[in-house]
Amino acid sequence: MGLVDLREYMSVRRAYNLVRQSQPARDRLTFEEFAVLCRLQVAGEPLNTSVIAEYQGALRPTMTHRTNHLAELGLISRGEGGRDRRNVVCAITSKGSLHVEKLSELTCKEILPGQPLSRTLPERIVKYVDAMGSVFAKAGDLVLLALYIEDSQPVTITRLVDSLGLLQPTVSMSVTALVTAGLIERGSSRASGLSLTPQGSERAAEFAARVGEVVVKRRPRGQKPEDPEQAEEPEA
Repeated sequence: MGLVDLREYMSVRRAYNLVRQSQPARDRLTFEEFAVLCRLQVAGEPLNTSVIAEYQGALRPTMTHRTNHLAELGLISRGEGGRDRRNVVCAITSKGSLHVEKLSELTCKEILPGQPLSRTLPERIVKYVDAMGSVFAKAGDLVLLALYIEDSQPVTITRLVDSLGLLQPTVSMSVTALVTAGLIERGSSRASGLSLTPQGSERAAEFAARVGEVVVKRRPRGQKPEDPEQAEEPEA
C-alpha cells in the first residue's frame, strides 16, 4: 500500500478540471460524481447509497442529488435494496463503464509530460479518482493547496488558473473569499502575487494531511508493473 502524494492529487484534479470544461454542459460531472462512478467500477458490484455517502462523507440530500444526476444520464441504475425502501442500491451501467473509460483516458491526456502521473495508465487513474473521492475539496481548498505547494512563494492569479485547470472567474472568486477569511494575502502590487497567511498555511497543511491519508493500492512485490511509472513507485 502507499500514500497519495499531494502533487499527484493536484495533478489529477487539474487534469480532470480541464476535461470537465471540455464536456457538453449537460454531461459535465463534478469530480465527486466521477468518483462515484469509479467507486462502483472498482467495486465491481452494486453499492448501497448510504455506503457511497459514507465513503464521500456526504449527507443524504447531497448524495441523492449526485446519484440523481448520474441516473438521469444513464450512467448508473438504482433499485430498492432489501425490505427497507429507503435502502437504495446503485449499480454502474454499461454506458457508465464506458464513460469512466472515456474520462480516465481524457484525464491521462491532460497530464503534461513531467507532471506527476504523466506516464500512468487510464486504469490507474480510475483507482486514484476512486481513492481521492473520499476527500471533498472546494475550489477554495484547491487554491490553498496550490499555494501550499509553492512553499511560501507568491503566486499570481494567472499561474493559479494554469496550475488548477479552473476558469479564471472561479479562481478569482475563491481568492476574494480566502482573502476576506484571512487565509491568503495579496502582495503590494498585482504582479507580486498571492501567498498564504499563517492561518492559511495551517489550514492548507491540515488539508494536505487528509490527502496524505488517502490510500491507493500498489502492485504486489515481485509483480511486473503495468507501465514504467509503476516501476518507479515506492513500496510502503
